[in-house]
Amino acid sequence: MNHEQMTRQIANGDGFIAALDQSGGSTPKALRGYGVEDSEWSGDDAMFAAIHAMRSRVITSPCFGSGKVIGAILFEKTMDGDVDGKPTAEALKARGIVPFIKVDQGLEDEANGVQLMKPLDKLPALLEKSVAKGMFGTKMRSVIKSANAEGIAAVVAQQFEVGNTIADAGLMPMLEPEYDINADDRAQGEDILLAEIQKGLDALPEGRKVMLKLSIPARPGHYTTLIEHPNVLRVVALSGGYSTEDACEHLSKNPGMIASFSRGLLQDLRKDQSDEEFDGTLGKAIDKIAAASAAG
Repeated sequence: MNHEQMTRQIANGDGFIAALDQSGGSTPKALRGYGVEDSEWSGDDAMFAAIHAMRSRVITSPCFGSGKVIGAILFEKTMDGDVDGKPTAEALKARGIVPFIKVDQGLEDEANGVQLMKPLDKLPALLEKSVAKGMFGTKMRSVIKSANAEGIAAVVAQQFEVGNTIADAGLMPMLEPEYDINADDRAQGEDILLAEIQKGLDALPEGRKVMLKLSIPARPGHYTTLIEHPNVLRVVALSGGYSTEDACEHLSKNPGMIASFSRGLLQDLRKDQSDEEFDGTLGKAIDKIAAASAAG
């Protein structure tokens, strides 16, 4: 797929974007969920080898290339590795899946009800490498924990500032100001978030597009104006800790949003499953998430 084809697929494709980008801090938890205990690996290299084996098994599963997964978000070490004898991005594109790369370097401590991204000092080199490896876009995550107007404005401003740097490098930025789904004041805070994102979109250079990855809103249809904004390529939803069932139920009430799930996609996969069991379990999750994305 060339850049134009990938842009068209992400803008209009039926399906969803898989999130396979667990990084250092979340990898042990992801491995335990997959049935790999901490005692089975020692050191970062072994840990990342174990998670890469899991991701490779997902990517090479026949159902993953069924056309229902239109994109996949990778961690840098996954991008750097091979799948089925090919660089991971090329293996994905061979299956009709558009590759994205996670570029943030973790979160700052909470202040003003939010967690900003840590300084992205490795970003220039990572963007250069990502372009060379044929990636289409990026993803970066901040977290909002309460309806603090100052904090939310800071999160959105940081996302757009870095997003413009990414776009200047020739990649599609996916902005992810995640709102904690357990926050008591989420509905109020999502009003503030919506207004700040709209301001950021309106201020983009002419012709520039970004993607948005947002928590499924407390009020269905809350992000319709963002979905329809001319500077937005696509709005995708994170599962945010919801189970597959709950995430799909909530997503189906939001027309125009498609899924970009991690836990909601991978939660029932286990290392000791036979290939038939693994593919069947993954296929059911893919079907369910694709159906919820289409309903939404």
